[in-house]
Amino acid sequence: MRIMGLDFGSKTVGVAVSDALLITAQGVEIIRRKEENKLRQTLARIEELIKEYEVEKIVLGQPKHMNGTEGIRVELTEEFKEKLERRTGLPVIWWDERLTTVAADKTMMEAGIRREHRKEYVDMIAATFILQGYLDLQKNQAGQEKPEA
Repeated sequence: MRIMGLDFGSKTVGVAVSDALLITAQGVEIIRRKEENKLRQTLARIEELIKEYEVEKIVLGQPKHMNGTEGIRVELTEEFKEKLERRTGLPVIWWDERLTTVAADKTMMEAGIRREHRKEYVDMIAATFILQGYLDLQKNQAGQEKPEA
């Protein structure tokens, strides 16, 4: 089993996939969207990746404002989530994505990637952070469970 992480934006969708042991997240690709309101090709590509990587669950970044309020991006992402669930039949889990883009940009800066090239990768790296955060939480929760006597 693998889990897919998605960072949904108006022009791109960053995609990451876990390893088979659900320990690490790796960036896979950035799906470029031609038009914000048209999702058919985007959903078709996600379906291809689901089959290729044998994904059984999706973690989708929820773009709340820093103060926790929801704006238009959350509404658009909720619509995308519903379409994704209907089309794939897989469970889609919300994950708070606040600061993932900032963290992705900082990581690239520290790696010495030039500013003009960072835009090319930021969504895929943000998707990786979204998925890794989810994987880490699952691992921590599993570690806190006490075995039965």
